[in-house]
Amino acid sequence: MQFVTYGINHNTAPVHIRENIAFNADVLPVALASIKQHPDVIEAVIVSTCNRTEIYCYLNDDCDNIVSSWLHQFHQQSDGDLDEFLYCHQGNDAIRHLLRVACGLDSMVLGEPQILGQIKSAYSQALNMKTLGKILGRLFQHAFTVAKQVRTDTAIGNSPVSVAFAAVSLAKQIFSNLSDSTALLIGAGDTIELTARHLYDNGTGRIIIANRTIERAHNLATQVNGYA
Repeated sequence: MQFVTYGINHNTAPVHIRENIAFNADVLPVALASIKQHPDVIEAVIVSTCNRTEIYCYLNDDCDNIVSSWLHQFHQQSDGDLDEFLYCHQGNDAIRHLLRVACGLDSMVLGEPQILGQIKSAYSQALNMKTLGKILGRLFQHAFTVAKQVRTDTAIGNSPVSVAFAAVSLAKQIFSNLSDSTALLIGAGDTIELTARHLYDNGTGRIIIANRTIERAHNLATQVNGYA
């Protein structure tokens, strides 16, 4: 048996590639059920955010290539199209990678706190879909404990900064008074929602949400007195 991680992130792939293989909330349960159907996949967790998509699997030996093949097939990509963007970690390297991600050490903004909540959400989804067993369950619980300890024992969490917070802070530096500004946000995921709230809290004059699903855009716009 072996533990492997396949994924892409902001360091290895441009936005359009990350979007092509992301798993939104509606697709994620289907994806978990699909990968678990493979006879060599014992357990699986999928973490998918705007900056990364990672598949954590506990597999039978010498079967790690099936994850890459499954990812290509599920997202209807030709074999090999994603290879230059994908990374693979095995065994202890995969464990170290999970710990780095959970602690915010692999994030676009070092130490950003949102990723831990996103990993916990992925854990819950896998638990609900029964693709999480004792091995990955213990490993992810350990990652949560380590991430909490790192934030308690080091200075990484003293000034919690997210991509959303950094973006709005930069906008304030450039435009000074956001009350005279209009902000256009594309998408309606977690990071965009957080950005919209920061913009709203900082008195942005007009917030417009553009999203492929108008209902999600409208729901978010309503929360920040914006437009969809």
